[in-house]
Amino acid sequence: MRFPTFILAAVGAAALLLGGCSTEPDTSAGQAQLQNDSPTAVKDFIAVDPSFDSLIHNSYGYAIFPSIGKGAVGVGGAYGHGEVFERGKRVGYADMTQATVGASIGGETYAELILFQNPEALQRFKTGQLTFAADASAVAAKAGAAADAKWEDGMSVFINVNGGLMTEASVGGQKFNYDQQ
Repeated sequence: MRFPTFILAAVGAAALLLGGCSTEPDTSAGQAQLQNDSPTAVKDFIAVDPSFDSLIHNSYGYAIFPSIGKGAVGVGGAYGHGEVFERGKRVGYADMTQATVGASIGGETYAELILFQNPEALQRFKTGQLTFAADASAVAAKAGAAADAKWEDGMSVFINVNGGLMTEASVGGQKFNYDQQ
């Protein structure tokens, strides 16, 4: 990836953050793609660490974002669509936006899995009361990660990098929007 591509990725991510994006994909083809990609992303987490399977099934619910695009040159942003599940049943769609500032350059895509330990944690997510600040930490998916899951405020967050290259020492936060299906 060349430097101008990094700039385009950062500008594109910032534009997504500034423009109001829909939590649900705009087209039926986009919805179908998300519905195909979500179980694949869950299977990818399980392939990295088979104990994710029982962790997911024993959680009250989860949100899966199969492909979040992230780019930065000093200022960065990320955006992705996801699906939300309660007791194994899809109950809606969500989107995630992220803004960062600091020493950062590059671009990457990753999947994000947010597990909800109880109904209260899922409700906070659904009502938009959930934002992750710079001090929140997502655990990289790797062997043994699920067994060492740490619950904070009824949630545990994992990421699985799909591709790209990112160097980052920045601060920022993630915001989530939810729409019932």
